[in-house]
Amino acid sequence: MRTPLLRLAVPLCLLALAGCSLLGGGDKHPVTIYAPQVRVAADPAWPAANWQLVIAKPSAPRLIDSPRINVRPTPDQLEIYRGVTWSQPATDLLEDTVLRAFEDSGRIAAVARIATGIRSDYKLTMDLRRFEADYRGGTLPAATIELNAKLIHSTDQRVIASRTFLQVQPASATGTAEVALAFEQALQQVAAELVGWTLAAGQADSARTGGPQVTAKR
Repeated sequence: MRTPLLRLAVPLCLLALAGCSLLGGGDKHPVTIYAPQVRVAADPAWPAANWQLVIAKPSAPRLIDSPRINVRPTPDQLEIYRGVTWSQPATDLLEDTVLRAFEDSGRIAAVARIATGIRSDYKLTMDLRRFEADYRGGTLPAATIELNAKLIHSTDQRVIASRTFLQVQPASATGTAEVALAFEQALQQVAAELVGWTLAAGQADSARTGGPQVTAKR
């Protein structure tokens, strides 16, 4: 059986940790909170850079920028899983994952959120377009993450590079635990691709413009 779904038109309380009233009438239902813990291993092929990067908070439509776990049972229907939630909105999950991947890689001089105010050579922006479990006409959902990223030169606001990333990770079953695991794997994959692409694009621009020198990591 598929995990119970709740249509978006039904009010949903997402903030309580122990439980909340989902359908009104005073009924209490437990809420399971999923908090993906994503670690990205550095690829030996990634270049190392001595330039600095800031990450802007990702943008997303309101239905995506939410702790709700979205599911698409049919191409024209978007629903949410009943009784489960992310620990934070999808945009925050993405931002935290990407920032940690850069920091753990050891391939960049400095990286921080844009709100920290550090001097940066480049800025990374992300537009999160999809963050949902998609059945795609089949019997099992797939964690689907789609985003567009732009690397921008901080001084003259030139768009150095732009790319759309798409990761589709099938879940092993229809349960929300299996779906959450598929999202964790998809986040890991998309973050790894994004970090490698950003480092390569920044290196290429720096070499063209005579900016901060970058070298291959040995």
